[in-house]
Amino acid sequence: MSRQRLSRSESQALTRMRLLDAAAEVFAEHGVAGASVERIADRAGYTRGAFYGHFADKDAVVAALLEERTRREREEVAQLAASEGDTWEALRSWHRERSAHLEDWLALRLELVRHALRRPPGERSVLAQREAYAREALTGAVARELGTGTAEAAFTALIVHALEDGLAIQRAIDPGSVPADAVVTATEIVLRGARTADEP
Repeated sequence: MSRQRLSRSESQALTRMRLLDAAAEVFAEHGVAGASVERIADRAGYTRGAFYGHFADKDAVVAALLEERTRREREEVAQLAASEGDTWEALRSWHRERSAHLEDWLALRLELVRHALRRPPGERSVLAQREAYAREALTGAVARELGTGTAEAAFTALIVHALEDGLAIQRAIDPGSVPADAVVTATEIVLRGARTADEP
């Protein structure tokens, strides 16, 4: 039985995905500054020309990695929220499964933060765009939980987002002391406090 040949668009999508996967590995291992286009292309099994056929430069890969992960996580959480059953328990399970790859993602994320800190003065980092997108999703979820407008929910969403980063770092440092689903418990506590603050 012959293998079905990929269309041009399918082949391009596959090449792009492999380049992104390779970039994530190389960034985590060598840092964004220490990762060359050649090293990324070689890890993916392609040439330098193939890289530039999909990305303008290394920053474009950083932006694409952030966008892809954020989009995927946003879709997964939205599906959990829309499904029947206990949403909080579903979120706990999702975080426990996600924690299996925590160290790899955290290493990459911290490298991207360091990359953002080295940007030219006045230039907005690609990481800022990803963070805004993530906070936007959280703000909508918090607004629904609290029954408030997005403006009121935005700061609470910022707190929850910052807690997730902090707890991820603490878990990476000492996994035994921080449960994989700690951010869900922290979110419940923050939302409970927000509701109490709104009570007359």
